[in-house]
Amino acid sequence: MERKFDTVIVDGNTIEYSITEKGEIPVFVMHGGHSNCYEEFGYRALVQNGFSVITPSRAGYGRTTKEIGESLYKACEYYMKLLDHLEIEKVHLLSVSAGGPTGIYFASHYPHRVKTLTLQSAVTKEWLTPKDKEYKIAQILFRPQLEKTTWKLISCINNRFPKFIFKQMLSSFSKLSYAEMKSKMAAGDIDEIRKMNNRQRSGHGFLIDLLQTKEVTFKDLQAISCPTLIMHSKHDGAVSFEHAYYAQQQITDSEVCLLDSWGHLIWLGQESENVNEKLVEFLTRYS
Repeated sequence: MERKFDTVIVDGNTIEYSITEKGEIPVFVMHGGHSNCYEEFGYRALVQNGFSVITPSRAGYGRTTKEIGESLYKACEYYMKLLDHLEIEKVHLLSVSAGGPTGIYFASHYPHRVKTLTLQSAVTKEWLTPKDKEYKIAQILFRPQLEKTTWKLISCINNRFPKFIFKQMLSSFSKLSYAEMKSKMAAGDIDEIRKMNNRQRSGHGFLIDLLQTKEVTFKDLQAISCPTLIMHSKHDGAVSFEHAYYAQQQITDSEVCLLDSWGHLIWLGQESENVNEKLVEFLTRYS
């Protein structure tokens, strides 16, 4: 899969982005937490089916300026300016995991730029709070001064002991035990997790994400007027299915695709082809 990686400077702020070179129908991806414009999950199927995939590194991730993440309003203004720079009028918006609030805000406030919205394993309301253990751990391990060391250590151990790290990280992705997961896994899943850990970084972005999940409201969801597909695994251990159900209740023109994927990473496992097919069918229907 060929991609162009570039940056654009708008009002003194940098936005890093990638764009695939094949396909004419634009899909604008708001990547998940600890990711950036180098994300890969789910892209190949889109490109093979005639879509062009544009992914900005969201605020604080990669080389994108952290200051644009002062609010969802400010961040989305800059993502719209990126589309203006690329001379793209309207997109299919795809929001993943912690990128959910960004996609929800963008779709609700800039409806003239959005054909459809797809939420994949997405956060749709307040997520981790200061009372949660995961929140407290994130404030330590993924703060900007330490996150590079954290990911270097994880990837180093993961490259040597991929199955061990997979089992250690399992509870953060799935409600299933490893024994229960085996029948749902695909042959390359463990190696895909290894490759994911090698490309992940948090920058300032993940701590910005934790703040921005508090900004999106039910009014933002209710303001979404475009067709919306909500894809979520019933076994998701990172973002509970409650987020999908909540979004469906608020968004008028929405449908939920309940998945039997082994967990949060719905692009892996034996269910992944089904995920790709349902997404492509939905996007094609409204292209």
